[in-house]
Amino acid sequence: MRERYEQVLRACSYLLIELFSALATLLALPILAVGVASVAVGGVGLVAFPRMVVGLRQWSDWNRGRAAALLGLPHAPRRIRLPEGVREQWRHVAKDKEIHRDLRWIPREVLLGVPLGTLGLVAAGAVVLTVPAMLLWWVAPADDPATMLGFYVTSWTSSLVTGTGQLILGCAVTWWALPWLATWHARSTLRALRPSTEEELAARVGELTESRAEVLDAHGAELRRIERDLHDGTQARLVAIAMRLGVAKEALGDASGAVARLIQEAHAGTEEAMTELRNVIRTMYPPILADRGLEGALAALAAQSAIPTDLRIDGLTRLPAAIEAAAYHIVAETTTNAAKYSGASRVIVRMGMDDGRLVIEVTDDGHGGVEETLGTGVIGIRRRAAALDGTTTVSSPPGGPTVITVELPCAS
Repeated sequence: MRERYEQVLRACSYLLIELFSALATLLALPILAVGVASVAVGGVGLVAFPRMVVGLRQWSDWNRGRAAALLGLPHAPRRIRLPEGVREQWRHVAKDKEIHRDLRWIPREVLLGVPLGTLGLVAAGAVVLTVPAMLLWWVAPADDPATMLGFYVTSWTSSLVTGTGQLILGCAVTWWALPWLATWHARSTLRALRPSTEEELAARVGELTESRAEVLDAHGAELRRIERDLHDGTQARLVAIAMRLGVAKEALGDASGAVARLIQEAHAGTEEAMTELRNVIRTMYPPILADRGLEGALAALAAQSAIPTDLRIDGLTRLPAAIEAAAYHIVAETTTNAAKYSGASRVIVRMGMDDGRLVIEVTDDGHGGVEETLGTGVIGIRRRAAALDGTTTVSSPPGGPTVITVELPCAS
């Protein structure tokens, strides 16, 4: 019983606030109309109307939160971002489906909210005010008597009969009808303001894109930290150990004992470990990227290539470290393959940005006919690109040319 009382109170409160909300929403129509008219008349609406739309979204989101609270559902406030520039703001208003949904919600809120809120007000008023009206009916002037249930109250008998009927009717409507109506309205409000499946999917893709960019940034920072620790810490210690072993070997001279042999083996093993560590550092995050950036690193790579390499970079911006490392290794692998296997006399490397994606295109004038299953390195390029949600396209007809195109997403 107590739970039912609380449910009735929540429903009454929801519908009474809904009456206020519907009347306030009704005012949004002339306000928005004035904003649109001012665009044509004075131009003030060019700046004001997009902000009016933002206010409308906040208002509809508040109503969505009320409905979710009544139903006991979670409510995540919608992010509201208005781009810079008047033209971009109007383009955003024209294309944003949430704004269109809010505009469609206005007449629905008025047409449903006003009658339902009025019904809640009348029913709650009947419960609260009927008893005082039954007792004070005689205060009304004789030429304008009080009314209950549509009947004039002119005596204590009529007051008790009509007042009791009005009280029973008001309690019945409040107890049974109002909770159902409030729940129905809340659910319909959530349906009206809920994004479609396609919009939810697009929003999820946007969230994943942002989180992927954050992960790439964190991954790049971690790569640089590990590379720095290995270069300045582990490698420096190995160098110191190798130097000490070298000094010890020189001190022993031509001695051929077991100790001399062990020192010589330890010295050789230390130098091999240093070589392997340098290869690991270059594979993980080439130090030249930290020193010169991607463009400078590629220029050095092209200068050291076994065959002439033409590097064409257009509109390249600062990229996440993981993307830069992947791009560097992809170019290094493709140019090395061209020099070893294609018989090419020239390689052209093109790199630039296209709609938030880094596009790498490597073309050689070799004999073509690349077969990925024969260890040409293309599989490694595909895997490196796929790890970053990128794509790899290979075109290598017999007789050439061979064109390898890699696209890596890098926009936040």
